[in-house]
Amino acid sequence: MANVEVSMKEMMAGVEGSLGAAVVDYTSGMALGTLGGGKDLDLTVAAAGNTDVIRAKMRTMEQLGLKSRIDDILITLERQYHLIRLVAGRNGNGLFLYLVLDKDRSNLAMARHQLKRVEEQLEV
Repeated sequence: MANVEVSMKEMMAGVEGSLGAAVVDYTSGMALGTLGGGKDLDLTVAAAGNTDVIRAKMRTMEQLGLKSRIDDILITLERQYHLIRLVAGRNGNGLFLYLVLDKDRSNLAMARHQLKRVEEQLEV
């Protein structure tokens, strides 16, 4: 089992082109931890904003009567991928993993695989 700090390091190290990572509580919008980022990528602001994305999608699924759970959400920008993976299970209820990737240097399939692996090992 991995804690928040170890999980963020594994997210960043496991995927070439990683620019930033966070573990976020989407019930409050607060990042439990961030790694990377910079002046052009404020991970605290991004964590809060992506909380709204998750809440909106969950409301929509409820209105549609969908009983499935969200695995991940991908936001594709001109130069970046923003990948959000909801943490399943009793240890991660209300959390998501957030990874920002350089679009030209990263492999999206590998990033999704890495986030799944990190999710399975995360212990909060």
